Amino acid sequence: MFEEFSKRNKAVRAALELAAEGGWSAVTFAAISDRTGLSLADLRRDFTCKTDLLRAFQSEVDAEVLAKAKPAGASEQGPRDRVFDMIMTRFEVMAPYKPALRRISNDLCCHPAEAAQIFPSSLASQYWMLAGAGAKLDGPGVGLRVAGLASIYAKVFRVWLDDSSPGLDRTMAALDRRLKAGEEWLSRVESTCESFCRFACGFMPRGWKRRDAGVKAAEPAAGAASANPAGA
Repeated sequence: MFEEFSKRNKAVRAALELAAEGGWSAVTFAAISDRTGLSLADLRRDFTCKTDLLRAFQSEVDAEVLAKAKPAGASEQGPRDRVFDMIMTRFEVMAPYKPALRRISNDLCCHPAEAAQIFPSSLASQYWMLAGAGAKLDGPGVGLRVAGLASIYAKVFRVWLDDSSPGLDRTMAALDRRLKAGEEWLSRVESTCESFCRFACGFMPRGWKRRDAGVKAAEPAAGAASANPAGA
């Protein structure tokens, strides 16, 4: 990650280094400026506040995971297995920054208002993980899928932070278990919604489509009569 050392990437990398050393409170734009040589004017062009640094990091992780992912059409895996691989690849990409992420995560637990600021970008990240896995991202269920995966990821992320095993066995087990439960829950919810829609449609006035069609069919005739009153 951060192969292209743009000013934005330099700032994000410095923020992670500072967080690993002193926690989230040590991350200030003044400290980033001192470490990178970037001016505050340079930093202001790319960032509005500290949490923008985390959003930029999320975007970098998204891009690298998607670059590593195999096209969904080239895989014989089912959707859940592809999502599993996307999330585990995400943890692989973030591994060098785990000490910083652990300290940031622990610190933000005490600052819920600040943590809430990155919620929209966290949802966006999981949208892209689903997109990379070739999951269905249209229809009324897309919001449930994204929110569901974001919830699963947040819980498994905590497991990953404390998982020091070389093979990340605890992380993989937690992710597999939660994805399976989430898939079953989503199937039940979508089935319930479909049943409700069929039930609601039963209360629609019968023949309303036929009446609309009849009005539309009558319009040309009325127009023709007006244009040629003699009927010739």
